[in-house]
Formats: sequence, structure tokens, C-alpha cells
Amino acid sequence: MEAVWALCVALAAGLAADSPPNIVLIFADDLGYGDLGAYGHPSSTTPNLDQLAVGGLRFTDFYVPVSLCTPSRAALLTGRHPVRMGLYPGVLEPSSRGGLPLEEVTLAEVLASSGYLTGMAGKWHLGVGPQGAFLPTNQGFHRFLGIPYSHDQGPCQNMTCFPPATPCHGGCDQGIVPIPLLANLSVEAQPPWLPGLEARYVAFARDLMSDAQRQDRPFFLYYASHHTHYPQFSGKSFTGRSGRGPFGDSLMELDAAVGAIMTAVGDLGLLGETLVIFTADNGPETMRMSRGGCSGLLRCGKGTTFEGGVREPALAFWPGHIAPGVTHELASSLDLMPTLAALSGTSLPNVTLDGFDLSPVLLGTGKSPRKSHFFYPAYPDEIHGVFAVRSGKYKAHFYTQGSAHSDTTVDPACHATSPLTAHEPPLLYDLSKDPGENYNLLEGTTEVTPEVLRAMKQLQLLKAQFDAAMKFGPSQMARGQDPSLQICCKPRCTPYPVCCQCPELQPRGH
Repeated sequence: MEAVWALCVALAAGLAADSPPNIVLIFADDLGYGDLGAYGHPSSTTPNLDQLAVGGLRFTDFYVPVSLCTPSRAALLTGRHPVRMGLYPGVLEPSSRGGLPLEEVTLAEVLASSGYLTGMAGKWHLGVGPQGAFLPTNQGFHRFLGIPYSHDQGPCQNMTCFPPATPCHGGCDQGIVPIPLLANLSVEAQPPWLPGLEARYVAFARDLMSDAQRQDRPFFLYYASHHTHYPQFSGKSFTGRSGRGPFGDSLMELDAAVGAIMTAVGDLGLLGETLVIFTADNGPETMRMSRGGCSGLLRCGKGTTFEGGVREPALAFWPGHIAPGVTHELASSLDLMPTLAALSGTSLPNVTLDGFDLSPVLLGTGKSPRKSHFFYPAYPDEIHGVFAVRSGKYKAHFYTQGSAHSDTTVDPACHATSPLTAHEPPLLYDLSKDPGENYNLLEGTTEVTPEVLRAMKQLQLLKAQFDAAMKFGPSQMARGQDPSLQICCKPRCTPYPVCCQCPELQPRGH
């Protein structure tokens, strides 16, 4: 498969698009900075993603603003810090009253207004609401096939292994409805057979692209895979094949899905007209040990503001437009909204954006306009503000706090038992020399240079200015829970919630 689309890439490289590009945005779940072969993992089987890295632009300093599912996804789709939208603290639940506010303008809405056919496959996790008010089809997506939240937010133990009767490793939430697979606003299956999902999502992607071509319009595909979130699952042809256990199997299936999507783009003759971006929502859940991903040389993982939680792999691929290479320019998922708007010739919404147009970096015409980045914890508040700030090569931690998601590592600062701790002066690291945040420049026997002192003062000023200017929106999570909002394919059935089960309407895929 990879050889087929590689040939198409070679043929497309000399072509120039004179119209807005098609956009494929692939978003992995709980994937660490060190999990891909292209980022140094010695045993990951990721040939298609590695090929995107070789043929496109690989970012080394690409960040998310929060190392948690819901806020990270909100930032990706709006270009705004999640606290502005009230998507804090933590994540949305199946019965949450809140969600991504409808007055927020998503990337899908921006592109749809310019004629794009928009579709989403996979994990949403930005709220359900009454009658599905917060779901993707009410947020700019013409089509949606997927699950409204994480697949462990419901009983799922018997849907992740072959055969189904085999006991599965790990636990999922109990006492709530089985997870639903939605087609737009309708329940396709509840619960779905998880190992068959990726094949269905790829088919959805192919149909979206083919229909857009027939309609002579560009497409935007947001492919938010469940891989590699715990508990891992994979189709039958991938189970036990990676050599890296269930995590590696699910990553292998994600990679194969990327290859299938790229092959479909090539079959339609659209490689030279299609921009593909790959990244992930947050760092690995190290509490799962070998089933939780790898942050490589970075410190900690999911739930923390250390590099392992917030720095992500990121690839941009567009033959004939993006030259192959590696960039150390500072970039963020917040930047995708203004970047994709610029490349598609689309107007930005009239709101405060926290992202920057990275098209000069992608097209090789200039540097990143992003000079700093601000990191919120999983449970932020206005009193503490951002926990960490990066400017240039320096990063300061004003507060640190461990997370259960980052338990089991050898570093106790990562663990849930590590309390909220204020640092005055802040912990200061030179990430160009010490991306693992091992050596605090403001302690020890090393002489503190004038440059380091200037960097500390600048970072302190940036934090003070940023916190003073940031206005938190009303918390969507504080709106509370309403069990009646849980999606049930058999309304008012008994005994609730276990009665909310509807069989697949088509054969299970492998």
C-alpha cells in the first residue's frame, strides 16, 4: 500500500494547485512524542507515518496547550485556549450538560463557509447536549461517523479483543450506557464492535473524498482516531503482529489507516492538491506502562505541563508545496485554524485567536511568528493562571503538579502524589540543550549567567501579562451532569442503562 501512494507522491510533486487545497487532519489519541519510528522509537511499526515524515515537514517543537483530551480538541478546532470557552476543568463526561459552546467558531465552520465538504470520523469528546446540540453536525461538519467521547467512558471490556469472549486487559467506566457509534445524529450501533471501527472510518473517509470530487469542491476530513487511547484495540489482522503488544498493535492499525487514506487520495489523483497534517491531543498515559505509550526523552506525560505531556509529534505533507525536511520552529495546535484559513483563502472569525499563521513555515518562505507558548494544567483556575511558559529556547515552570495519568515513571514529579507546588524563582530549562527538563538553570553549582537571568525575567513578565489579559469563560464542566443526556438507542427502556444496546446493522469489520 505504501509503495502505491509513494509512486503517486512522486508524480504529484511537480504539480501546483491553483485552488484551495483539500485538507486531511489526522489526530491521534494519547500518542507520545517518542512513539513513532520517525521520532526514534526502535520497535514501532509505522511505515506510512514515517513516509509522511520523510516526504513532508516534521516538527520537533510542536505543542498542545493542555495535556488532556477535551481541552486539547477544543484548541485544535477553534485556535483558542480552552479556558476562553469554559472547557475546564478536566474532560466532559457522557452525561455532561456542557460542551463546546455553539457560539464558538470551529475550523469546520470556517471551511464549510468557503465551500468545503466537511466530515469527521472518530472521537469527538466536545459534548453531546440535549438532542445532540453539541455534536459535530451542529459544529460545522456536514457528516460525522464516530463516538461522542472516549471509548473507555462506558462498559467496553468485551469489545476490544478477539474473540469477544476473551477477557480484556483493563477497565472501563461502569454504570452508564454502552458507548454509541453515531452516524450524524443517529445511533448506528450501541455498543459497536471496536476492532471493526477503523475500517469503517476509512470507508467513510473515502466516500467523503469521492463525493467532494464529484461535486467539484474541496474537502476537509478530520480523522480523530481512537488509537492509541487505553484500552487499546485493533482489527484482527493487526492483533499480535506489531511486536509491541496491544499499544503497538493499535498504533500499527492507525498507521495502516493513514496509508489507506493516502492511497485513496492518490487513487483520486488529488495528492498534489491535498494537505495532510498529523498530530495528537496529548502525551502518553504512562500509568499504563507498556500499554500507555512513550514520551521518548521528554519528562512525564499526559496530565502534566512537563514536555512529555504537551510536546507532540507533528507532520505536514503536501507534495509540490511543502519541501521535505525537519523544522525546529515553535508551533502549536492552536496555530492550525489561522494557518489553514490562510492556505484555503478563508476569512477568520471575528474573535480573539491564540494561534498564528504558520504557512510561511510550511511553504518555506519564512519563520514561525510564534515566539512563545503558554501551558495550562488539566484543572486550571484564574488564581494560578498558566503553570508554564516557553519563550524561544527557554521554558519556565511557575507551578508543577503530578497526574495519575503519568504515574509509574521513575520520576516522582510526574506522579499523582506530587502536589501542586509553587516555584519562586521558577524552574528554568534550556530546551535546546535539555529537552528532558533535567537541569534547572537556577539551582546547583552552575553560575547563573546574565542571559539566564534575562530569560527568567522575560518569562515572568510574559506570564504576568498573559494571565492579566486572559478571561476565563464560564466552566462548561461546572454545569453538572444529567444522566438523561446519555445517548440510548432505546429511549425509556428498562433495565436502564444496560438495556441501551442495539446490534450492528452491518457485518463487523476486521
